[in-house]
Amino acid sequence: MTEKVGSDPPRTTTPCRWRVLGHPAGISISEVRCGVEKRGWTAPTVLLRHEVSLGWSGAYRRRINGRTTFSDATSLLLTRPGDELQVSHPLGCDTFTRLEIEPEVLAEHRGGARWLATAGWDGTSDTALDLAHRMLVTEFRRGLDPFEMAERLHGFLGRVLDFVNGRAEPPGADLGRVVNQRPATAAAHRRLADRAREVLMVRDFSLTLDQVAREVGASPHHLSRVFQRVTGSSLTAYRNRLRVRAVLDTLAEADDRPLRAVAAEHGFADQAHLTRVLREHVGHPPARLRRLLTRD
Repeated sequence: MTEKVGSDPPRTTTPCRWRVLGHPAGISISEVRCGVEKRGWTAPTVLLRHEVSLGWSGAYRRRINGRTTFSDATSLLLTRPGDELQVSHPLGCDTFTRLEIEPEVLAEHRGGARWLATAGWDGTSDTALDLAHRMLVTEFRRGLDPFEMAERLHGFLGRVLDFVNGRAEPPGADLGRVVNQRPATAAAHRRLADRAREVLMVRDFSLTLDQVAREVGASPHHLSRVFQRVTGSSLTAYRNRLRVRAVLDTLAEADDRPLRAVAAEHGFADQAHLTRVLREHVGHPPARLRRLLTRD
């Protein structure tokens, strides 16, 4: 594994620390942690490669080809050479996993043609894909030979492409197309949904719907309706996805914290409630997830 520190010229002028976990022919995987040099927008950067960025923790704002979105631990982004990127970090640092893929590798994958020929994709992953992402990174941290690296990366890339192609367009990707909705209204709704996501990111999980609505200056009914329209997800489902990701981070720390304490820390009623939610979202109980995600 290779660790680098500094600005990453192909992507952004924000200082980043990244570690290359593996790079078999035509594809690579890196862990990236971006710091905060300034809280405004970085200068525009033209991207040089096909890249997949999968959120891990933290949050930031990104502007792709002039369109601004909010990125957090649920985010999944596919970009193409020539895309123009700017980022800002109003909430502090973020971490994500980056795949870089050569065009000839994409051409060999079922589902790669759309990405090669048309446009990227900016949306969110589900919890099953997120767990596969985290398990992949854990396996690379433990150490794999080049043959297995290549097979694992190709398998995961295929899963990402299948996921994205199963969603022809992420919810809210072009709200200007919503029937009878003016562009200005669509933009306002997107900002409201992003603001709600920020509130849920920086506050604890004990917030009620009424409290979130007050924070963003909307009624609970209006916020729920707009959030569903923009993201394709209810606020409750989104909050649970954030909680599951936060629990997975905790379980990967290998500190043997009692599961009842993990449940309380993340706003679950008790350990049984935590177990039910994890089984529902990722198919495993917390004890097994701790074994799967612990590095050693």
